[in-house]
Amino acid sequence: MKYYQHIMETIGNTPLVKINRITAEIPALVLAKVETVNPGNSIKDRMALKMIEVAEAEGKLKPGATIIEGTSGNTGMGLAIAAIMKGYKCIFTTTDKQSKEKVDALKAFGAEVIVCPTDVEPEDPRSYYSVSSRLEKEVPNSWKPNQYDNPANAMAHYESTGPEIWDQTEGKITHLIVGVGTGGTISGTGRYLKEKNPNIQILGIDTYGSVFKKYKETGEFDKNEIYSYVTEGIGEDFLPENVDFNVIDHFEKVTDQDAAVMTRRIPKEEGIFVGNSAGSAMAGLMQMKDRFKEGDVVVVIFHDHGTRYLGKMFNDDWMKMKGWL
Repeated sequence: MKYYQHIMETIGNTPLVKINRITAEIPALVLAKVETVNPGNSIKDRMALKMIEVAEAEGKLKPGATIIEGTSGNTGMGLAIAAIMKGYKCIFTTTDKQSKEKVDALKAFGAEVIVCPTDVEPEDPRSYYSVSSRLEKEVPNSWKPNQYDNPANAMAHYESTGPEIWDQTEGKITHLIVGVGTGGTISGTGRYLKEKNPNIQILGIDTYGSVFKKYKETGEFDKNEIYSYVTEGIGEDFLPENVDFNVIDHFEKVTDQDAAVMTRRIPKEEGIFVGNSAGSAMAGLMQMKDRFKEGDVVVVIFHDHGTRYLGKMFNDDWMKMKGWL
């Protein structure tokens, strides 16, 4: 009989799937790393489990503890699943721009969810960063993973995502395209791949309202770059320690509208039901199409599942309200 001992053993070893219609005008081979088949339907399962395992080994996470984290939804899902298997409680803070589906999904796994305002500075006491930090101090026997600065985040992708992509492409990958939020996926995966072949181009997808692209290109942290945006899962108004700018060769900014429209195109044209960050990544890829030539192997990370966005990008009324449909 072939079976897994528990659901966490099914994390990783996700498929590479060729993109056909959307990229028809690009001469390169474009492959999507489809992370929706992880148990929490996102790539964040990898780093959530790794952060917990490292914290346990270091004695920071004790039996019966409460895990407290600020999350846009997917990291929380990975943490919640692992917490169930390991006997921990979870309290998550998130922002009011996240889809209702994400909040409801976290609650389905028994987590307590506190929704905080989006349009405040990270250091504002009302922000989801600040609220999670305050709760860690107030709740006995609690631990905050702090996915943005926790090195176990990038380590998970250095140990799993990078080697998988290298093996699946038989070392022929020439470009990696990743939406950048915490920075763990692009930095860990990118570092592994560049150690294998320094010529591999690591391309980050940023959004308007985020600071990453300008900081990479000028070294300046420009607060005038920061404003509210709709795109979920990528971009930041601060610099997470997990974003390794030395690994990332280029940032491409994608508008909210282009990301949302592409998010809807992917299931209709490729039959792959994925979320907003995949839409951003594919829109960014098409903006950079002149970078790719015959013989190149381009891998795009598809972070999470489309069901998380049924009330937004996949909702006609919401898209019409935004003027994007």
